[in-house]
Amino acid sequence: MTEIGDSKGEYRGLIHRDDSGLKQWLGKRPPEAALEPQLPIIDPHHHLWDTPQRGSYFLPDLLADIGGGHNIVATVFLECQSMYRRHGPPEMAPVGEVEFVNGIAAMSASGNYGPCRVAEGIIGYADLRLGARVREVLEAEIAAGGGRFRGIRQGVSWDADPSVGKFASRNVPGHLVRDERFREGFAQLAKLGLSFESWQYHPQLTDAIDLARAFPDATIILDHVGGVLGVGPYSGRRSEILGAWRNDIREMAKCPNVNVKLGGIGMTSFGFAFHEREVPPSSEELAAAWRQYVEPCIEAFGVERCMFESNFPPDKQSCGYTELWNAFKRITAAASAAEKTALYSGTAARVYRLMVP
Repeated sequence: MTEIGDSKGEYRGLIHRDDSGLKQWLGKRPPEAALEPQLPIIDPHHHLWDTPQRGSYFLPDLLADIGGGHNIVATVFLECQSMYRRHGPPEMAPVGEVEFVNGIAAMSASGNYGPCRVAEGIIGYADLRLGARVREVLEAEIAAGGGRFRGIRQGVSWDADPSVGKFASRNVPGHLVRDERFREGFAQLAKLGLSFESWQYHPQLTDAIDLARAFPDATIILDHVGGVLGVGPYSGRRSEILGAWRNDIREMAKCPNVNVKLGGIGMTSFGFAFHEREVPPSSEELAAAWRQYVEPCIEAFGVERCMFESNFPPDKQSCGYTELWNAFKRITAAASAAEKTALYSGTAARVYRLMVP
């Protein structure tokens, strides 16, 4: 097991195998054929990076993953602290990530790398604790995004238990979204037509609800079904946690400005421990495990405010890309054609202002 990150507390999470080991492990299960291969999919959540701690996940790696038979027509990139500027004001460093991804998006837009429009939408990072001054950063990212920049994610995942803290993407104080300075910066997003990705753990959902109510004109996307924890002090308490989480999800759904991403459940922080198996799980096994989080979200938010996500490569710790989407399709096997259109592409196209398949 290798911890990802450095003394600055930047992206941390856990990778349990290096790139070659992960490929070898995933190869132990024969690849599945893609279910419903004609269904258009917009993958609204993946990363691209190249760091000593995490290894490399660039355009060829993403294309290899999406090339398993599903009809991935477009994607949205989510910030991951990659390619920050080394020089200049520290608050402007994240603009480098937007520049980097916009270059990859331009490569994809040429059509030379296949029909999928990779990074048609870009979600960057800006520190909202700058208050109103964050507007300068946001405007620089809009310019760097070449028409693709859609909003930011500032991860606020926090837990008092250090065994949980190692899964967080950044070192942040508890209840950050209630901070007055943070909210001063948050107010700039809607003014610029930008969205906010809410990435927190499930005990923090009441904070996210309070934020959504305080800014009803802001578009908020709840990442990873609300970030349910199943590790550390939350291990072995899945049924108990599920009930409280469902109540918070229903309350969050009362905020019409909030949309939810169905995915991220392959992260090790959810506690399913698929990564510890000798052989990766099948899509049937994934669907059986994940259904308890996917279906309550769809019930609460409706298909028009739900979108499936891959969260690759973090979710690759549990399964292959083709198996992940097969699992989702198994969960929605009884849905109508219109419902599937919303869940797999329509909601993402609306929220991120992308071309409709």
